[in-house]
Amino acid sequence: MAKMTGAQVLAEMLKGYGITHIFHVPAVLRRTMFELEERTNIARIQTHGEKSAAYMADGYARAANRPTVCMAQVIGALNLAAGIRDAYLAKSPVLAFTGGRLPETKFRQVYQEVDDVPGFEQVTKFNATIDDVSRFPDMVRQAFRVATSGTPGPVHLQFQGNEGQIDQKEADMEVIVEEDFAQLPPFRTEPEMERVRAAARFLGEAKKPVIVAGGGVRASGAGPELVALAEKLQIPVATTLNGKDLIPGNHPLSVGVVGTYSRISANRIVSEADLVFFAGTETGGMTTHFWAVPPIGTPAIQLDINPEALGRNYPLKAAINGDAKVSLQKLADVTDGATAASRKGWIDQAQAAVTEWRGDFEALLNSDAEPILPERICNELSKNLPSDAMVLADTGHSGMWMGGMFDLTSPDQSYARSAGHLGWAFSAGLGAKCALPDRPVIAFTGDSGFWYHLSEIETAVRWKINSVTLVNNNGAGNQSKRGFDRAYGGEQTEQAREMWVLNKVNFAEIAESMGALGIRVEKPGELKSALQQAFEAGRPAILDVVSDIEAMAPLAYSP
Repeated sequence: MAKMTGAQVLAEMLKGYGITHIFHVPAVLRRTMFELEERTNIARIQTHGEKSAAYMADGYARAANRPTVCMAQVIGALNLAAGIRDAYLAKSPVLAFTGGRLPETKFRQVYQEVDDVPGFEQVTKFNATIDDVSRFPDMVRQAFRVATSGTPGPVHLQFQGNEGQIDQKEADMEVIVEEDFAQLPPFRTEPEMERVRAAARFLGEAKKPVIVAGGGVRASGAGPELVALAEKLQIPVATTLNGKDLIPGNHPLSVGVVGTYSRISANRIVSEADLVFFAGTETGGMTTHFWAVPPIGTPAIQLDINPEALGRNYPLKAAINGDAKVSLQKLADVTDGATAASRKGWIDQAQAAVTEWRGDFEALLNSDAEPILPERICNELSKNLPSDAMVLADTGHSGMWMGGMFDLTSPDQSYARSAGHLGWAFSAGLGAKCALPDRPVIAFTGDSGFWYHLSEIETAVRWKINSVTLVNNNGAGNQSKRGFDRAYGGEQTEQAREMWVLNKVNFAEIAESMGALGIRVEKPGELKSALQQAFEAGRPAILDVVSDIEAMAPLAYSP
């Protein structure tokens, strides 16, 4: 071992784990920032807010399928925790580093003193303090282990000192990097074959089975194995919002996203199935439309890396605990492909449901109405995105429009969505572009969501993060309209509309003033060329698409 400062150790370890970007609000771990400059090529992206830094790290981690880091000093720690919540809900391996209190000043009303550690307890898998510089090596290794193992998720390390000044101290330390924990998954847990064979038997016997595939399949990189199993047995595939990119929307077995932010065809087929195979999903409220799709009691089997998830919400006929990629491959190996012929009528029924959905919405998807309809925006994205694009969608109406109306058309396209925080998509898109500098990245948000972190346009310009952001600009947060309609008995007052109607703003002009490309789109026929121009711009691009304030995303189908 050699005598090293904490900053030197931390810089070398982050380099060893393959970290390429850190997203932070100064000032935190200042000596580490110096050592990063001296020892590594890690980009230290200074943002305009801690939540945004957390969202950028989250977007990076989901795009790259490996951990990354965000940071804040003590006064910004709880803002960082608020942003980390989305990574926690989405099972994203984000490491949060913050400053903390000094023993000699605790409880003496030192400037900015608050105990931030409890604020991270509910939104992390591991929440710890580093109060001795000699603990840097083992605690950082543990942080990477926890973030990537089993069900992934964020971790928090608080470094002693309001700016983490403990990194300036020295100790005899050795830099050891465990490269297994630098990506997802670090290990591929083998399932018990007797459980795999039991699940295979139930799938083979089912006349109308359906697969509901979620984020666990995505984290495992098991999309090809999922599709291969579905094709071998001729089983329709619905996905969760987190698993939307596991099967292209134009695949003949795809029925769409199931649940609350969903497509009618998916909810119909899942509701009519005689066996539901939940693969890599925790069967939460959004995925199952609050446990109505399918109804509890529907025969089910489940695959998950986390044994605690198995059977949590649906009684199971069979359960598989293991890595999704390995488990789906083994399941495909032992299933009898001859049973596929018995499901031709079921596949015809599933395809008819998708065809019916397209027919019902065809006029809206191709509408030339002005202001532009969101259905048309989503359809233009489906038709005109590059074959290797990554798409990030905000929550609220953005999540509903994109979950139900937008299709990925290539297995090389990727998708991620906010797990519940409005304003996530723009910042997360910047992080995703940092992870995928050679791929097109586009974020879809509304004007209500875009306002949250508008200042990060400057960050994108300063760091040359050339993502594209499409703002569905209807001058309102109109997802709230239905709720206020109910509260006001169907007809709102002008004062009621003040609570969800916003000023009409030209975001393209704002983007241009900050050095980004701004394109205002007011006619649906302009969308295709605007997208092409944005992707070819060579600088951050904001598409301000003027849409209809009265357009409401369709509500979820439930039997």
